[in-house]
Amino acid sequence: MLNRRQLLSISATLAAAHALPLRAAVSAAKTPGIVRTIPSSGESLPVIGMGTSRTFDVNAGDAAAEPLMAVLKTFFAGGGTVIDSSPMYGKAEQRVGDLLRAMPARPPVFAATKVWTEGREAGIAQMQQSAQRMAVDRFDLIAVHNLTDWRTQLDTLKRWKEEGKVRYIGITTSHGRDHGEFLRVMRQEPLDFVQFSYNIADRRAEEELLPTAAERGIATMINRPYQRGELFSASRGAALPQVATELGCSSWGQFFLKFILGHPAVTCVIPATSSPKHMRDNMQAGVGRVPDTAQRKEMLEAFAALQTKA
Repeated sequence: MLNRRQLLSISATLAAAHALPLRAAVSAAKTPGIVRTIPSSGESLPVIGMGTSRTFDVNAGDAAAEPLMAVLKTFFAGGGTVIDSSPMYGKAEQRVGDLLRAMPARPPVFAATKVWTEGREAGIAQMQQSAQRMAVDRFDLIAVHNLTDWRTQLDTLKRWKEEGKVRYIGITTSHGRDHGEFLRVMRQEPLDFVQFSYNIADRRAEEELLPTAAERGIATMINRPYQRGELFSASRGAALPQVATELGCSSWGQFFLKFILGHPAVTCVIPATSSPKHMRDNMQAGVGRVPDTAQRKEMLEAFAALQTKA
């Protein structure tokens, strides 16, 4: 529950956010954004979503929380809908919920979270708590986080989906984990979504995860698109290659996101940021062209050249 000081802080942030120059994001919203369909339903989603790991794990009223309303408003102004969180992300679910409650008119949200605990009753209690924290009546997507007690939690999720308590269900894995069991669950269970890491520097998902998702008709949500910021260390100060201009990229961030979107089995990418400026940049990657096979090859060559210089 927010106290009076915290409510005043959020109100002040709202006022400040109205004054921000959101023209870039608004311009992106006026241009038809790239969408991909969820195979199990045919529903369309904007390809750029918003992750909340680390960036939204802050206390209400802290200085680190001040730009988050502007981040959220920029995301919505750019046509975004998919917001992904997890109980594993500390206070992130609560911060998202507080900001959504504070908005005068709540835009459409595709609300996604995860269940990250062991035991049936503990899983149910955690998912109910997540709904309260994130201010949603029904989640669009709940996934079993890092396969934690996946048989138990997925059994509950399948029942909840049948009962209309959740729209889509799935599983997730994190960077560096063994994909063997993850692939077995993908091949055996009726999943709507899977979430895993994939970017221009970490392409292991191209070997089996992405092809299996395409074969099984499972939507994919991509985390760590910037390799936790490591890609920017390699590209800092470097000029964009010609292929970036062809794709309408004006930054390396857009370049890295466009590379991911060039894979046809990718449904949605969820970069996380606490900067309104970076959010505007992320949303620009969700409009215009996506690279074809030849352009993706050029992008890989350009990135390899960056690594050689580093």
